Amino acid sequence: MQEKPGLDETLELMKDLRRRCEWDAAQTHESLRPYLLEEAYEVDDAIRSGNDALLREELGDLLLQVLFHSVVAEERGAFDFGDVAEGFLRKMKSRHPHLYEGGERQSWEGMKARKRDSIVDGLPADLPSLHRAFRLQDRAAGVGFDWPDASGAAEKVEEELAEVRAEVAGGAEPLAHGVPDARLEEELGDLLFSVVNLSRKLGVHPSLALDKANVKFAARFQGIERLARERGIDVRTAGLETLDALWDEVKRG
Repeated sequence: MQEKPGLDETLELMKDLRRRCEWDAAQTHESLRPYLLEEAYEVDDAIRSGNDALLREELGDLLLQVLFHSVVAEERGAFDFGDVAEGFLRKMKSRHPHLYEGGERQSWEGMKARKRDSIVDGLPADLPSLHRAFRLQDRAAGVGFDWPDASGAAEKVEEELAEVRAEVAGGAEPLAHGVPDARLEEELGDLLFSVVNLSRKLGVHPSLALDKANVKFAARFQGIERLARERGIDVRTAGLETLDALWDEVKRG
């Protein structure tokens, strides 16, 4: 069986492209940023699809970005891919002291918390809001600011929901041109934040849970649209009662 190529060959190819391809040679860390984000999203899509061949291909494209940035940095005299690999090995071993350093098992978040001045240090501001909320809460838990169990988080959700209901009962509603009521927006934000925390306490990542809910809703509503077409119903004018009946029919399968 022919031996598969390794990282050394892929790294050398990247260096060769920087020497011989005009486009590759012109790129910088800054110009590559959109491609790094795009490739990460494409890996995510491949995982969702369950297509192993596609996932393999997209992981290769993401690896290209790691190699690309490493080679650009090496040309600047900043660091090279070996430094990246060395840092990775050092970090992973230090975070598993019970496996590699003869120490005791420790909380990953707790170990990282000891190296930070604040829970926000190193947390990208542009993270998707659900994941950022999850990470903020996880980091706060790492320094001991956490409910003992999920029941406290569940009670907080109920408390925040009651506050939203109070705002609605008090007449809060969207302002002109879709501008939200500031107080209602704040209370809904608190409610969402508390739901994220409950998800975390129950071992569920809210982004993944919401993503699956989106997929389920989209599939069911497409089912409504399909039934409506078959029966000559215009979903735009059918009304809630008709659409609700179709929804129940789709749910029953």
